[in-house]
Amino acid sequence: MKAARFSRFGGPEVLEIADLPDPHPGPGQIRIAVRAAGVSASDWKKRSGLMDPDLPQTIGYEAAGVVDEIGVGVDNANHGDRVYGFSDDGASQAELAVLSHYAPIPSSLDFAGAAALPAAVETATRALDQLGAGDGSTVLISGASGSVGSAAVQLAAARGACVIGTASPASHEYLRSIGAEPVAYGDGLVERVRAISPTGVDLALDVAGSGVLPELVELTGGADHVVTIADFAGAQEHGVRFSRGDSGRAHHALAGIADLIASGRFDLPPVQTFPLTEVAEAHRFGEKGHGRGKIVLLVD
Repeated sequence: MKAARFSRFGGPEVLEIADLPDPHPGPGQIRIAVRAAGVSASDWKKRSGLMDPDLPQTIGYEAAGVVDEIGVGVDNANHGDRVYGFSDDGASQAELAVLSHYAPIPSSLDFAGAAALPAAVETATRALDQLGAGDGSTVLISGASGSVGSAAVQLAAARGACVIGTASPASHEYLRSIGAEPVAYGDGLVERVRAISPTGVDLALDVAGSGVLPELVELTGGADHVVTIADFAGAQEHGVRFSRGDSGRAHHALAGIADLIASGRFDLPPVQTFPLTEVAEAHRFGEKGHGRGKIVLLVD
């Protein structure tokens, strides 16, 4: 099969499309013929040498495609099923991928839309679970207009929470459309949030990692009411919980999102697509922070 990989650490130029042996599923796993694969910040962190030190490495954790091989003990998938999920070995940006955690693709989604969801939905669900966000709570989401932030806004609203989201003014109308009261980020955030919610907020989620944790602690009344997915150093400094996947992933989110999509209560993020052969250009585009939404590679 053809797959994206790198044999040295560096910028997008180190990426190549290589011919690799076909993978096969182990017990409890499935293999899919990949139709689309998500690209995320973890991919360029990995490529830059900030994660696994071994070489060479494949890349990609999110995939959508068609089941073409089934491992022993699998009773919830059949050949030809459209599914999406996670590649545990970080090798989804390829013609074939093995998935351990997966769910049926909602009927209204194409492969590109499905590949845009796993990481954002799982991350947002995990963080909201850790916060205990639920009916009646007021939740502030810092960095609410990106793929994870917008997922968190909608999932929190679906749980019955009142949501306030920070973003640039250009994204405020978008935040209103998905259920959040928008505020501008930057100096004066505390005052702007209190103008909307005079007693502060119950809970806060930092998606952007922009040094805002002291303000979130002030607004919620304590570090134990704040979770960040993006500011590890700040979490240590301010006693805030840092949410990371190796402490337990919310894989149930993959199946759980289907009802929200079917009922029109979850707005899909915009998708920017590139062919698999242009994986380096996709990384360049993502690292420059162009636009809102998700980058997805299409596999012929």
